[in-house]
Amino acid sequence: MSAYEIKDPEKGPSPSMKLALDEQTGVTHFIGGDDLENTAEITHRGLKSRHAQMIALGGTIGTGLFVGSGQTLANGGPAFILAGYILMTFLVLCVVTAITEVAAYLPVHGASMSYYGYRYVSRSFGFALGYLYWYALGILVPYEITAAGLVINYWPNDVNIAVWITIMMVVIVALNFMPVRFYGETEFWFAGTKVIMMIGLLMLSFILFWGGGPSRDRLGFRYWKHPGAAFTWGHLTGNTGLFVSFWHTFISCVFPFTFAPELIVVTGGEMENPRRNLPIASRRYFYRLVFFYIFSVLAIGVICPANDPRLTDGGAGAGSSAFVVAISNASIPVLPHIINAVILISAWSSGNSFLYISSRSLYTLSLQGSAPKFCSACNRWGVPYVAVGISSLFCGLGYLNVASSGSVVFNWFVNLTNTWGMISWVCCSIVYLRFRKACKAQSIETPYQHWLQPWGSYISIFMFTLACLTNGFTVFWPDKWSASSFLTDYIGIPIFLVMYFGHRAWFYKDKWAIPAEEVDMTTGLQEVLDAEKPMKERVGWTKYLWALIE
Repeated sequence: MSAYEIKDPEKGPSPSMKLALDEQTGVTHFIGGDDLENTAEITHRGLKSRHAQMIALGGTIGTGLFVGSGQTLANGGPAFILAGYILMTFLVLCVVTAITEVAAYLPVHGASMSYYGYRYVSRSFGFALGYLYWYALGILVPYEITAAGLVINYWPNDVNIAVWITIMMVVIVALNFMPVRFYGETEFWFAGTKVIMMIGLLMLSFILFWGGGPSRDRLGFRYWKHPGAAFTWGHLTGNTGLFVSFWHTFISCVFPFTFAPELIVVTGGEMENPRRNLPIASRRYFYRLVFFYIFSVLAIGVICPANDPRLTDGGAGAGSSAFVVAISNASIPVLPHIINAVILISAWSSGNSFLYISSRSLYTLSLQGSAPKFCSACNRWGVPYVAVGISSLFCGLGYLNVASSGSVVFNWFVNLTNTWGMISWVCCSIVYLRFRKACKAQSIETPYQHWLQPWGSYISIFMFTLACLTNGFTVFWPDKWSASSFLTDYIGIPIFLVMYFGHRAWFYKDKWAIPAEEVDMTTGLQEVLDAEKPMKERVGWTKYLWALIE
């Protein structure tokens, strides 16, 4: 039997964080688990439920929703972008309810979906999923930093974008080196700013709908009639053109949701009362997703014409935002600058969240024995500073965008994340199904269950597998072929498979999947139960106030 130990430099090996592989059976065992709080190699539970909700929601309200939705509107029209977001929200709900059930049962320190994949499926599965998260989320950090730098260029200035990239990179990295409660509080207010603006924009859209703008022009559903509610794709016509256009629009809707559910799981390992708060965070996250995402795309379809040329050639930042285009059409002064400022905060906030989850993914890989042991080192504040430092190196890729030739290469890296986001959701659903099978085999009751499961997981596996395989289907049209687009749309699939099967070949004695009866469902459970604190029952109107601050 071989073992991977996580050591405290002063106390020696910690039995609670030792992973052992039985060479004969290929089954991984988790040894110990009740003395986690006595080690220096663990993160601290400094996040509240409100932090987790806003990190998951605010971390994904970035350039994808504010700016990218304008391009999606131009491609498919208001009806298709609305239908695409509704379908994506339902599929994300299927994923969120599944992984919440998994995480709420055992929200241990260092928990992530790669950790649960390692524990409930196989060591190779957790290895491939862990490095997928580390890379994909790490590369999104310089993407958001660069987007923020480009947004600043909305205001004329002579400062090189490299200066803005450096400033924002330093702030994001510094926040992630601070205790998690500071990160959580900062992200809460970052996200809160975005949420307030979204509410304001929805109210403004309602006013413009009824003709409350300066011109008193009542919009209604005018733009659903002209230029139309839905567009055909390319040279195709009829129902075929409409179907291809809808599917292309749906694929474009994936990016704003990418890795949002996984953020909730990662925060569970550093959350107070995770067994209680994870399901709460999951439910509230879904409600806010419906309100802010679906209502937002409905609003832009009402107030902005889908054929406005500024949606596709409006330049960087807020210039191509459907909200800014609509506000400019309504002749409302100053407000576009305010929106641009919040888009800047959004990109900054998203980069902050992506570095957080990327570093925790590397930390988890180290706990699993799939990354160097020193990557799991934590300081006295419970910050995995080595993992944060290594993950921060991705930020340097943002400087590729200073040169036009480098930006092409950088975009290739970023385009991989869309594919890997869908692969991640397929893997999350597989982890859930293996977890549920183990619970059934060992007669274990989970603290949280959702009526959608397990059928929701089967639906998400089918839909995201299909979406992943058709992610770049447009390049197969003769006049649309591009070798670089084909590679960036599809190369993520073989990379993931190479990581999985390469690890599987190296550890050929491992079983393809841990038998349900042999899955370790108890190690670390006592520590989780001991960490749970009794909550006061809130009554009357004050319970809604406490829900905002707890």
